[in-house]
Amino acid sequence: MPHVFGPARQGRFRFTLNSDGRPHTVENALSVVTVVCGLAAFAAGFLPAMHVLASWAGALGLGVGLYSQYVSATRPERALNIVGIVASFVGVAFGVHHGGFLP
Repeated sequence: MPHVFGPARQGRFRFTLNSDGRPHTVENALSVVTVVCGLAAFAAGFLPAMHVLASWAGALGLGVGLYSQYVSATRPERALNIVGIVASFVGVAFGVHHGGFLP
């Protein structure tokens, strides 16, 4: 057990959604779209004048996020999907509370 007493080697941190080593371009793109829509809906949800953007971006983020969760291949994709889905839900809830989908 030399690794117990010796210094631990730390590799360079590298963020990747392809933790299995295979490219998943469609799944990665869906995850990123989910997070972008979720963050836009979340940010717009706090402003009552932006209720239309919050509602539509949140609804789009929820739909894309649920499909992306269904087809995801790796754990980092699923984690990103959950962040986007929750942000989309909060954004669409605030948007509906402030006035809904129509101006």
